[in-house]
Amino acid sequence: MRITGDQHLIKKINKSIVFETIRQKHPVSRAQISELTNLNKGTVSSLVKELIDDNLVYEIGPGQSSGGRRPVMLLFNHVAGYSIGVDLGVNYILTVLTDLEGNLVREKTTALHDLSFEAIISTLFQSIRTMISQAPDSPRGIVGIGIGVPGIVDETGTILFAPNLGWKNVNLAEMIRDEFHLPVTIHNEANAGAMGEHIFGAGKGVENLVYISVGIGIGTGIIINNALYGGTAGFSGEMGHFVIESHGKKCRCGNRGCWELYASERAFLDQAKSLSAAEAEDGDIDLFIQAANEGNGDVIRLFNQVGEYLGIGLTNIVNTFNPELIIIGNRFAKAEKWISNPIHRVIESRSLPYHRAQLRIAFSSLGTYSTALGASSFAIANFFSDMKISVE
Repeated sequence: MRITGDQHLIKKINKSIVFETIRQKHPVSRAQISELTNLNKGTVSSLVKELIDDNLVYEIGPGQSSGGRRPVMLLFNHVAGYSIGVDLGVNYILTVLTDLEGNLVREKTTALHDLSFEAIISTLFQSIRTMISQAPDSPRGIVGIGIGVPGIVDETGTILFAPNLGWKNVNLAEMIRDEFHLPVTIHNEANAGAMGEHIFGAGKGVENLVYISVGIGIGTGIIINNALYGGTAGFSGEMGHFVIESHGKKCRCGNRGCWELYASERAFLDQAKSLSAAEAEDGDIDLFIQAANEGNGDVIRLFNQVGEYLGIGLTNIVNTFNPELIIIGNRFAKAEKWISNPIHRVIESRSLPYHRAQLRIAFSSLGTYSTALGASSFAIANFFSDMKISVE
């Protein structure tokens, strides 16, 4: 539909431009905004006043002068509101509260022992309530909730299929909105993790990367030209279901021989059951890392084996996408010391030399927070999108 311009629309567009300039460039003066946007100084001053009244912008002390009066500098008010990000794992829920720049303010991690749908939803609701209750007072309050889920999610926030949770066709976004009456965004957890690393972590400033979430399963998020790649319907990235063994183990997705059956945290823990180590009875990956650090040869060999399988799948990714950076994240990344060498060894021996020539492999700099912070960033972006107006 063709948009007809009027003074009200033009003002909204200009206000959006001024706000984005302050958010991206702050601290910045009114004169600098005028130069950057080509808007006249009177228009900029008027719109800045509205943004200050909206509690989205505030003045700080004067900046340096290039001649004449020192300009008053403007800052984006990053605590005008707060966002909630959730990493809904298979056996845990990590919930964070961030300000509007994604800085971590509060967090809560809850282990999931009862994996029934009702128990998981109840724990999720309680985790969100905790973050809401702990949020500092602010003009905008909670601006939104973002959730990363280990499954296939459509544009409505419906989880079409989450094999490791045993969920099908769950409209989680609607459930959260009905409970909390707040804007909700739902994404695949690896996509959220990729965005978290791209904005805040090891992928900051990198245009093309693949994030590998190695937890109970394996998910992947793909950033191409600084944008999340979703594919035709938004379902890309299910590389944990690469088939690497044609007659392999049966997967919960319905296929056989999927990569995550051999290279995930669950794959490691399943193999560890055959060990005599006391850690095998507990099933806690941290205890196995401790055992490896103490020189347990059986545990070290098992880490090496899973690392080699990770390298096989990563080789396929290198040859397919030729990425600048691969980031390995989620809980199993804590075993970096024991899996890094076999991963590099397999990639160097099996990938095409041209494709790996400029490749870097890194482990997450956000640790287990990649998905939760990425999910929060989606909620923040959704809040800001309401202020953006574009005319095509």
